[in-house]
Amino acid sequence: MRCAVLGDPIAHSLSPVLHRAAYAELGLDWTYDAVRVPAGGLPDFLAGLDESWRGLSLTMPLKRELMALVDDVSDRAALVGAANTLVLDGGARHADNTDLPGAVAAVRERHDGPVRAGAVLGGGATAASTGLALCELGAERVTLHVRSEARGEEAAEAVRRHPAAPEVVLASLADPPRADVVVSTIPAAAQTDALVAGCRDVPVVFEVVYDPWPTPLAASVIEQADTGQADTGRVLVSGLDLLVHQAALQVELFTGRLPSVAAMRAAGEAALHGTHGGGGAPR
Repeated sequence: MRCAVLGDPIAHSLSPVLHRAAYAELGLDWTYDAVRVPAGGLPDFLAGLDESWRGLSLTMPLKRELMALVDDVSDRAALVGAANTLVLDGGARHADNTDLPGAVAAVRERHDGPVRAGAVLGGGATAASTGLALCELGAERVTLHVRSEARGEEAAEAVRRHPAAPEVVLASLADPPRADVVVSTIPAAAQTDALVAGCRDVPVVFEVVYDPWPTPLAASVIEQADTGQADTGRVLVSGLDLLVHQAALQVELFTGRLPSVAAMRAAGEAALHGTHGGGGAPR
């Protein structure tokens, strides 16, 4: 059986490493590759698939584009308004979203404290899924920090659909977040010194970017820990944490079997060590 991750850009993706490790651990002779598919190219790609294909992972800019190209959509994908997973079954196309439960699992692996208020930096599809994950973790208020309100309105509407009816606020990316957890979905290049300083008092930092690592935001948490500046200790949840948990759920959807998260994480960490010349893998 064949599977792949699609997106643009895609060469940096760790998904092939994680999925291949999972299939090997499960004893499956499956393939999983990274395929560059730009915005607007998904219909043609899907039309060319044969019965050897079982599943696809979707990343930027295809998560929202997929929604109109499937036969049915899971409840969580409908809630997010975007899908990162396509299961192919006898010609039928089933869309799902594992980013949402994967983000919940990633945070809970590192932090078991209360989450009453959450903040998300960015306004794309990943901001929607992680904002909803904050609601699943108990947040009653979620603030989306965006460059412009227009860029974040779709994600804000998705978070407002959560059954808990959270208060959802759009704020400027320049405004310091006031939250128990801040999730960054913006590129490392957009993380200015002022933005990093504004997040300094947030106890839990969830950095979804894993390459390059560490991002300026993640590095600030690591530096505080290394120098003893954080008396009570700040928690860092990494993009690898999210990637592993959501990928494990994808593998289960594709194969019907739950893989070893530990085996997938070890493969991802080994790949990141190689990518960064032996530098620290995300924690």
